[in-house]
Amino acid sequence: MIFPIIYNWVIIILRACFFDIELSYLEVWLTLDYISDLIYVADIVVKVNTGFLEQGLMVQDRARLKKCYLHSSHVVWDVASLAPTDLLYLKMGIHTPLVRLNRFLRSSRLSEALDRMETRTAYPNTFRIAKLMILIFILIHWNACIYFALSNYIGFGVDEWVYPNISNPEFASMRRQYFYSFWFSTLILTTVGDTPQPRREEEYLFMIADLLIAVLVFASVVGSVGNVVTNLRDRDDVFFPDHELVKGYLRSQRINKPLQGRVNSWYQHLHINKKITRENEILQQLPVTLQTAIAVSVHLPTLSKVTIFQNCESSLLEELVLKLTPQVYSPGEYVCRKGDVGHEMYIIKEGKLAVVADDGVTQFAVLSDGNFFGEISILNIKGNKSGNRRTANIRSIGHSDLFSLSKEDLMDTLSEFPAAKRLLEEKGRQILTKMGMLEKTEEGEQEKEKTEDTLARLEAGLEALQTKLARLVAELESSARKMTGRVERLELQTEGWVGIVAEGAGSDVDGEAEREREGGDGEGEEEEGEEPEEEGESLIMLLY
Repeated sequence: MIFPIIYNWVIIILRACFFDIELSYLEVWLTLDYISDLIYVADIVVKVNTGFLEQGLMVQDRARLKKCYLHSSHVVWDVASLAPTDLLYLKMGIHTPLVRLNRFLRSSRLSEALDRMETRTAYPNTFRIAKLMILIFILIHWNACIYFALSNYIGFGVDEWVYPNISNPEFASMRRQYFYSFWFSTLILTTVGDTPQPRREEEYLFMIADLLIAVLVFASVVGSVGNVVTNLRDRDDVFFPDHELVKGYLRSQRINKPLQGRVNSWYQHLHINKKITRENEILQQLPVTLQTAIAVSVHLPTLSKVTIFQNCESSLLEELVLKLTPQVYSPGEYVCRKGDVGHEMYIIKEGKLAVVADDGVTQFAVLSDGNFFGEISILNIKGNKSGNRRTANIRSIGHSDLFSLSKEDLMDTLSEFPAAKRLLEEKGRQILTKMGMLEKTEEGEQEKEKTEDTLARLEAGLEALQTKLARLVAELESSARKMTGRVERLELQTEGWVGIVAEGAGSDVDGEAEREREGGDGEGEEEEGEEPEEEGESLIMLLY
């Protein structure tokens, strides 16, 4: 939609004001007119079949899409922009392009297209400047066309302000007419050059309107460029440390010149090569899933090259890539020294590092892109002769970009992957064995360690059982107290019922005695004596 909309915005006013251009290229203009109209029609077809999100789900049902479009406000503007106003050519003549002004009603699609392009381009600030320049060009173009039409209305060459007389061959060509008008319009709207003094009221009104528009354009340009510069500065502040703040601190503390030069060189390397050392702060606005996906895309190929991490499960590596910290070392700077306690491992992303002797000159080896070192020092492997200390001096030859993985981050991650932890420790033992840096322990010591481990596990299990037993005893005591309370409440409620139960039992005894006199035996007496007790017990149980 960018082509037909901009075409209509530029060409319709051009044809209406510059008659020679309209007459000379009429066939071209009519062809482009109806091509743009066909694109307008195609745009309606596309919009009718464009899905939309409803509660996060894409709606693609054709009937619903059609109904939604027909009930929206866009359909009115779309149909109005395609109204057959070209039929007015039959009455007003073919050289009246202003009958197509209704094509401007589709301009909202241009705004939508530019907004979508801005969100998808990799250089949004450059795109904003380009969009602003295009809008300024269209404004100057319209103003140039109106200036030429006003000059025609007043009369070419009647004074210095209007366009010179076109009878002069120097100003008769179509290109000169347009370029002169565009130049004159640019002078007015930018207020950067002297323009002839207006003589007529129409000229004064035109200049007043143009100067007011120039004020708005100037404010818009300055504001837009200022926003772009601010965005660039904010981006640099996020990507890179504040150099001016550090330089001010170095000056205030009177740091020696060589050290200041090293700091300045480090900053220059960051800015020139667009090195980013604050990835976590930049990506913290994204959800964790997207942070993980980006980190995996950027760092996983490098991390998977490390020997101890090969063949590990992907979920572990995805956790570790979020822990990698970019670091940049300057030429001649030591990454680690022999004898230092190792707290992190390093992966070389870019650059070269030398393994040097204690004198700092003799080189034993050179590490390049993809190499790694210090991976053994972050694993607590028993029997390591170095005691997790560095065994070599590593110095950066030039500017080197490294990734560091701290021991704490690795241990926190491995706590959730015990199988991977055992695998990494085993690989570390194998590497130390090849290097001759692993102490061989006696069998008794190994058995002792196994016994201690077993005892520790048993103690942990016993402690857990004791905790469960204490919890069960507490629950039992609580249940007993509740039962005692319920029985006491039941006794209080049944105190008045004892006489009733006894009276009912006595009546039954008298009836049985009467029946006994009529012909009962001793067994009947025993049975009659037990019956009231059973009835009383059943009543108590029922109440309980």
